[in-house]
Amino acid sequence: MPLLETVDLSKSFGGLRAISNLNINIEAGSIHGLIGPNGSGKSTFFNLVTGVYQPDPGSKIIFNGHDITKSASHDIGALGIARTFQLLRLFSEMTVLQNLMVGYHTHVPYGFMSTIFNNSAVVKKDAETKSEMMELLELIGMADYADMPASELSGGQRRLVALGRAMAMRPKLLMLDEPAAGLSPVNVDNLLSIVMALKQRFGLTVLIVEHILKVVMETCDTVTVLDYGEKIGEGSPDAVKDDHAVIEAYLGQEMDDDEVRKAFNS
Repeated sequence: MPLLETVDLSKSFGGLRAISNLNINIEAGSIHGLIGPNGSGKSTFFNLVTGVYQPDPGSKIIFNGHDITKSASHDIGALGIARTFQLLRLFSEMTVLQNLMVGYHTHVPYGFMSTIFNNSAVVKKDAETKSEMMELLELIGMADYADMPASELSGGQRRLVALGRAMAMRPKLLMLDEPAAGLSPVNVDNLLSIVMALKQRFGLTVLIVEHILKVVMETCDTVTVLDYGEKIGEGSPDAVKDDHAVIEAYLGQEMDDDEVRKAFNS
């Protein structure tokens, strides 16, 4: 059974249909890529799965056996879906460690009144949480920056912290929205190595949207291709990059197929 399944998923904005009857199965333990031209519906898909948008009637989203079609974002996060964003949304004045602890908040077992009285259970849990978040910072190579304000980090470091904050939610499904955007080739390789290590360590399933096609082609087990909100291709990276319909939709008709295949690997 897939970890995530969408059935006839659709989303309209006024007269524009951004997603149209989309059926996608994401298998547990896999790395699944989602690609397509600008405006093809990739970000809309992410927003539908994470509860930012509500889908059109008749749509269905199933995660780990739960129908989350109409669920709120915080409930979806508590079930085990975490995401990063194209535009990083860190709390700039908070430290790196504090940003991760914000991501952990869905697992805090005590309520508001307990924090007021600062009882021993709260103190103990806070210490355990800090220790767990420091362990996570070690895994992503950011432990030395734990007490640094996020505003002082480089772009590459900020992307790692965003990844760490998503991981702090203890996800089963990690959704990465253009994680390599703006990174140098060396930092892209470093980020992917960390993602792969996290996947192995925590048994993650990963869904990745990325414009750097080489990243998708080298890391994903399955790739789904969208165009105008519809699925036009799906399969292994090799099958997708050799699909003429995908090539035509993704990069247009101005290049020969052989030239386009080189672009997928560059």
